[in-house]
Amino acid sequence: MTEALFVINAGSSSIKFKLYGVAGGDLDLILGGAFDGIGSKPRLKVRDHDGATLVERSYETAEVPDAEAAQHAVSDWLIPHIGDLRIVGVGHRVVHGGPTYSHPVLVDDAVMKTLESFIPLAPLHQLSNLDPIRVLRQRRPDLPQVACFDTAFHRDHPELADRFPLPRELYDEGVRRYGFHGLSYEYVHGALAAVAPGVAAGRVVVAHLGSGASLCAIDGGRSIETTMSFTALDGIPMGTRTGSLDPGVVLHLIEQKGMSAAEVGHMLYYESGLLGLSGISNDARDLRASAAPEAAMALDFFALKVAQAIASLTVSLGRLDGLVFTAGIGENDADMRGQIVGRLGWTGLAVDDAANRAHARNIEAKGSAAPVFVIRTDEELMIARHTLRLLRQAAPVSGAVSGAAEAP
Repeated sequence: MTEALFVINAGSSSIKFKLYGVAGGDLDLILGGAFDGIGSKPRLKVRDHDGATLVERSYETAEVPDAEAAQHAVSDWLIPHIGDLRIVGVGHRVVHGGPTYSHPVLVDDAVMKTLESFIPLAPLHQLSNLDPIRVLRQRRPDLPQVACFDTAFHRDHPELADRFPLPRELYDEGVRRYGFHGLSYEYVHGALAAVAPGVAAGRVVVAHLGSGASLCAIDGGRSIETTMSFTALDGIPMGTRTGSLDPGVVLHLIEQKGMSAAEVGHMLYYESGLLGLSGISNDARDLRASAAPEAAMALDFFALKVAQAIASLTVSLGRLDGLVFTAGIGENDADMRGQIVGRLGWTGLAVDDAANRAHARNIEAKGSAAPVFVIRTDEELMIARHTLRLLRQAAPVSGAVSGAAEAP
């Protein structure tokens, strides 16, 4: 019977998942999919390892009103397609590990309780990440589950990168710069090392640009500085999130506009960023297709803030040996990459237009001060690697679960 790992990357309105076969030390993708539009326009789409569509089905909103219902729908589809596979563990992306967790952990009652205490630090993500773990613990208590943290990659930051200029007792209580998107950064740096080991051994800025967006300065594989901090709200503007904001604006909204903390929080997380700037959409593709001047302004604003962040992170690194673009916008929007690097022309960075338009791996122009890469991220594969490693430390995978032929 073939052993397999299941990986869940859950958000507030979507669940991404992948199933990997485990053979020796290798992880082979069997299938991957997503259940998106949860609560609005639910849709399940699954592809096999070659990209062929296995299922593409829409649901009525009432059929899949929440993430728990979506997870049950995924399991209902998966069970008859599992064949002779034996699921030996499940890996999860969990956004916040707080000051407690710097490495992936097997989930038990104590771990679950600790992770629930971090929900206020990542209200947009943490509860959604934990819901599938909770459901599986009820449905399959025998199945080992591993939590892999977006904050873990940044946990050995230098102290200067961890601090806020606030009273020390707050730092001691956990009010510090955590950083996020760590699973993506870890994967991308590993992929960079495979194609350009000399660059990866040096000082690199990785720009994870998607609906959620951040940048990270990496020195020899170690995170030195990143744009997100205490929450995933900080840093550069995102699809609907503000990024960095004068805290006096928050005080103004509460004291002068009479908004509640909940109302301000909703605005900062859901009504700002590209959506707030443009008044049109939170999706860069929609803005790129629009002729409205507000759309162009929002994209220009985003490019400016990303370029400024790259310059700032280069100060932390001391020099720049390479720049990497990844995630939805970073991998697919050649115009945005061109805009960003164009604003950094004073540094000697330059892109080759033809290579950029072709989404080549290397897009720097001849004579560029440093190479510029486009590398596709794969958070799920990173989670699978961590999960397999941790399960093998606990026990041989073949003994991790006995007689489990069911889907999670």
